[in-house]
Amino acid sequence: MSFSSKDGLAPLVVIVGPTASGKSVLGVHIAEQWGGEVVACDSTQVYRGLDVGTAKPDAAERRGIPHHLLDLIEPQELFTAGEYRRRAELVLADLRARGRLPVLTAGTGLYLRALLEGLSDAPQRSAELRERLQALGEKGPGYLHRVLHRIDPAAARRIASRDQQKLVRAIEISLLAGKPVTEVHRSGRDPLAGFAALRIGLNPPRAALHARIEARFERMIERGWLAEVAALMRSGVPAGAKPFDFIGYRQLREHLEGRMSLAEAASAITQATRRYAKRQLTWFRREPDVIWFAGFGDDPAIVAEVDLALAKRLHPELQASLHKQD
Repeated sequence: MSFSSKDGLAPLVVIVGPTASGKSVLGVHIAEQWGGEVVACDSTQVYRGLDVGTAKPDAAERRGIPHHLLDLIEPQELFTAGEYRRRAELVLADLRARGRLPVLTAGTGLYLRALLEGLSDAPQRSAELRERLQALGEKGPGYLHRVLHRIDPAAARRIASRDQQKLVRAIEISLLAGKPVTEVHRSGRDPLAGFAALRIGLNPPRAALHARIEARFERMIERGWLAEVAALMRSGVPAGAKPFDFIGYRQLREHLEGRMSLAEAASAITQATRRYAKRQLTWFRREPDVIWFAGFGDDPAIVAEVDLALAKRLHPELQASLHKQD
């Protein structure tokens, strides 16, 4: 796959991979090398006040590279894939107008799909139906997941059994549309126009990734993750708010409420993060034309391989036009 300024399409570099694989570090490097800016594609990093536990890059890690689509909303607010696409399209249009290379660091597959492939024409929300489904969810852990599995096994495999918000929406769409949500999502999409995506994938060895996940948890605790969760609780963010569904935030809240020890929370968080990383890889392997690299985004050898891949695929005329903007 090659890029050319002659076809009217602007380049868009997309970095996919599991959590803790080094997407953010690689994204900053590519932006530095190619006159770009980073565009986050992460459903947790859109929330203000969720910094440590979402691995949101701090000022030092950003190294002066502008980052977009971080810190968009308050923890009590809801944010959808459709809203992400709307905001992302505005950012991409601005970057294209300024001759900057967008470097998308994608951890949330649904947001990436919404941006690149478009959203289906799903039914509007039904307050009455949602209320009934939420009441069913109180029957116990896994109940809604079993309901969805009967309606749409493919959708059930993509959604975690504890993610009640997504489960309710998936069942709601299926019932209102009269067909599985997977089938609804396959129809009526409007792909992103004006950009040609070059997808870079990070796939570190499993044992090394698991070790890094455990080490990252320890660093997050040292950097104040517990204090961050405590601050959210003091600020009045309700237990039912979306951020307390995120891995780590739920368990650390339970620890601070005295319902589990820190050791128990640590074990639950690392196990859940490993499962999440596996789901991410399963999702991203379905992305077309991904160039996969068997390592981490901060490994100099992997960075060199990525640089070579980009140099081969970006048209020389485009390289020159981007670097003129530096």
